[in-house]
Amino acid sequence: MDFFIGRKVVIATKHKKEEAITPILENELGLLCVLPKDLDTDRLGTFSGEVERIDDPVTTLRKKCQMAIDASGINLAIANEGSFGAHPTIFFAHADDEFIMLLDKENGIEIIERELSLNTNFDGTEIKSEDELIAFANKIGFPSHGIILKKGKNNYSGIIKESRAFEELIKNYHKIKNEDGIAYAETDMRAMFNPTRMKIIEQAAIKLTKKAKSLCPSCSTPGFGVVDAEKGLPCEMCGMPTRSTLKHIYRCQKCNFQMGKEFPFEKQFEDPQYCDFCNP
Repeated sequence: MDFFIGRKVVIATKHKKEEAITPILENELGLLCVLPKDLDTDRLGTFSGEVERIDDPVTTLRKKCQMAIDASGINLAIANEGSFGAHPTIFFAHADDEFIMLLDKENGIEIIERELSLNTNFDGTEIKSEDELIAFANKIGFPSHGIILKKGKNNYSGIIKESRAFEELIKNYHKIKNEDGIAYAETDMRAMFNPTRMKIIEQAAIKLTKKAKSLCPSCSTPGFGVVDAEKGLPCEMCGMPTRSTLKHIYRCQKCNFQMGKEFPFEKQFEDPQYCDFCNP
């Protein structure tokens, strides 16, 4: 797309996320990806807890992008921010929630996408023996996926992140365990040590490029996307409005042109079981 072809974009990462992001940006948007020198995004927070994350994902993305812009002098930046925990709607399931932002300071626009996935090995548990450690390691996919060892779940002193083989992992467990033989093991969620997460980042980047290719019908600015939704999809039986989505609202962040698209999920009626009138 002419808007981006040939422009340089700086990737705000210290955890090799360029491996997932670069091919997509270059192939889909014609961008030239570069890396900033010595960028320490861990200053904004770490998964293992040594540095608390104090901002919401979008604020953190803006800060990461600005750090990369300041470090490189390039006015187009991309950053990713992931969080892990309980799925917002599927109880007792872990989720990987990846946000990604393309920030264009030259044109005053930011394009944001999100990929929420159940495909994650995010986990953590108290370890009391070598056998328990090996069982946990096998569960999360070690050694292709990293493991972080702690003295306790919320004890951030002396964290060990360097285990790359079972022999080293067991040695580090004995190094960090307390007098009762207890340590805490958790999945290393840094992208470079978690191929499962790297695939979700790649999916988020694909969604981002699709949104970047969506141009405003009025001014042709990239990133013309959904900003709101209207409920009211009619019930198939009684025709009354339901709480299901009837329309997506699209808006341009540059000229504020707005339009609605009905039936975004390709259905014109809702099942009566979701109708407050037919199934109160």
